[in-house]
Amino acid sequence: NTMLATAKLLKFTKPASGHATKRISKRKFTTGAKRMLEGKSAIVTGSTSGIGLSVAGKLASQGANVTINGFGKKSEIDEIVSKLAKEHKVKITYHGADISKPAEIRDLVAHTTKEFGAVDILVNNAGIQHVSPVDTFPEEKWDAIMAINLSAVFHGIKAVLPGMKSRGWGRIVNVSSVHGLVASANKSAYVAAKHGVVGLAKAVALETAGSGVTINTVCPGWVLTPLVQAQIEAKAAKEGISIEEANASLVGEKMPSKQFVESDFIGDTVLFYCSPAAKQLTGTSLPVDGGWTSQ
Repeated sequence: NTMLATAKLLKFTKPASGHATKRISKRKFTTGAKRMLEGKSAIVTGSTSGIGLSVAGKLASQGANVTINGFGKKSEIDEIVSKLAKEHKVKITYHGADISKPAEIRDLVAHTTKEFGAVDILVNNAGIQHVSPVDTFPEEKWDAIMAINLSAVFHGIKAVLPGMKSRGWGRIVNVSSVHGLVASANKSAYVAAKHGVVGLAKAVALETAGSGVTINTVCPGWVLTPLVQAQIEAKAAKEGISIEEANASLVGEKMPSKQFVESDFIGDTVLFYCSPAAKQLTGTSLPVDGGWTSQ
C-alpha cells in the first residue's frame, strides 16, 4: 500500500555560543510509492476459486501481473480477470491449461512469458483429493492425484527455472498441505504427493541456493474451499449428521484453534515469501494450521 509520510528531520547546528541546538525542518518524502511486486509477473495454478484466487489477488495488489489458471464457466472467469485487473491496475490473463498434462504446463509458461515478458513468480496451488483406504484405492485416482498434486509441480518448476536463474531473481511457492508434514488415514495418495512437494522444494532449494531464486512451501490446515466442503458433505452423509455438525467435527478433530484457516491467510503467506524479508528463506515449509502439527 502506498503511504505518504512527512518527516521532521532533526539537524544539529553549533552556534557561536558553542552549545548544540536542534533545528527542525520539514521535508516531504514518499515511502512505498512503488508496490513491492511492481513489474513482476506471476502464474498461480488452480486460481479460479479458493486459495488460488486469494493468492492471485494478493500478488496483484502488490503490482504483479498475473496469469490465472483453472476450470470454471467462461463468464465467471472473464469476470475474475476483469475485476482483478480493474481493482489492482495490473494486467491479468487466463490460461486454461490442464496441469495433469506436461505439454499444457509448458504452454502456460510460454503464454505468460509472451504476455508479460517473463515468469518471475510461480505459485503451484492446484490440487485434487480422493478419500479411500489404500487397499481399495482406485488406481486411476492415485495416478490423477500424483499427476496434479506432485508431477505438475515438477513440470512447472522445470519450465520456469531457466528464465528465473538467467535473470537472477525468482520466487517459487508451493501450496502443499499440513498433509505434507503429517498423515491422515484414507488419504494415502494425497499425503504421499504433498510430502513429495515438500521434499521436491528442499532439493530445488539446494540446487538454486545463491542464485537469487527461492522456493518454499506453505502447508495449510483446514481451509474452507470447495475441496474441503465436499469432504464435509461426505462426512455428514456417512455419519448421518448435519453439515454444521460435520463442519465443527472436522475442524475440532485436528486443529486446536477450532477455526478454519482463511484463504487470505495463505495469500498473505505467499506474499511474504515473495517479499525482501524472505530473501534468505529457501527450502522451508511453513504450516498455517491452527496448531495441528504442534500436537
